[in-house]
Amino acid sequence: MGSSRGQHARSRRGRPRRRWALAAAAMLLASGCGGDGVDEASSPTKAGLLADRPYEVHVPPSYDGAEPAPLLVLLHGYGMTGEELAYIYDVSALADERGVLYVAPDGTVDADGERFWNATDACCNAGGIDVDDSGYVAAVIAQVESDYRVDESRVMALGVSNGAFMAYRLACDHADTLAAIVSIAGATYLDPQDCTPSEPVSVVEVHGTADEIIVFDGGANIDAAYPSAPGSVAAWADYDRCTGPLAATGETRDADSSVPGDETEVSAVSGCPDGIGIELWTVEGGDHTMDFQPDVVPDLIDFLLAHPRP
Repeated sequence: MGSSRGQHARSRRGRPRRRWALAAAAMLLASGCGGDGVDEASSPTKAGLLADRPYEVHVPPSYDGAEPAPLLVLLHGYGMTGEELAYIYDVSALADERGVLYVAPDGTVDADGERFWNATDACCNAGGIDVDDSGYVAAVIAQVESDYRVDESRVMALGVSNGAFMAYRLACDHADTLAAIVSIAGATYLDPQDCTPSEPVSVVEVHGTADEIIVFDGGANIDAAYPSAPGSVAAWADYDRCTGPLAATGETRDADSSVPGDETEVSAVSGCPDGIGIELWTVEGGDHTMDFQPDVVPDLIDFLLAHPRP
């Protein structure tokens, strides 16, 4: 099956390897990050946003246009490309198996030659470049919906590090579009007033307790602070109007192959609106570049698929 800008030639199997956030370490710790607060009302038109930033749509073999397909937006970390993250997580094969359309767009190149997303105030537009990534990704989604038959109740995002911050930003700005997000080693806004989602969005935060780049207990990237991993989940429980606490589910798993044993505890928020799920996967001893076991990314994508927009 073809695509609007050329489908990836083939899925590339093989176990995901530790790769992302090498450049992020230097950038986030040394230079800090701050969003530039671009006003979307004055942003370029959709055509303008897409004109200079092409992207590819991966179309699963099962897609024939007769039935709507879910859409996954994959958001790379600082210094990466979307294609690299798709390769590491073997997303092409997963998308083919589950009948999912996906896009893995690229962020903007900064003064250091590294790609970034202008996400929250804490990550990662250190140079103050005038770029509306929230509007850009929303325009990509709208264009894919125009070109393909998309299940609009299952538009999802999975982001890593800087891309995880971007996933939260999209959920804040475009809750009427996104059903669910996965944040891997990211954080939402510290100030709840900076995020005003119009509808509930399901969320999973996966975070290592030994992460020295985006600290599990919260921290700052010079210009702005970000909340802890439990704090990010709690903030979204409030946004989604969940009434219960975040509590351990009793599920543990071996998510990070670099840490021995079942090091990951899965917690969930109770009392959420029907169909909404909020989870925290605490990877005890996991660092910023967690080396996932082969079942982790498939399970995260399955969470996204299981939580359509109500």
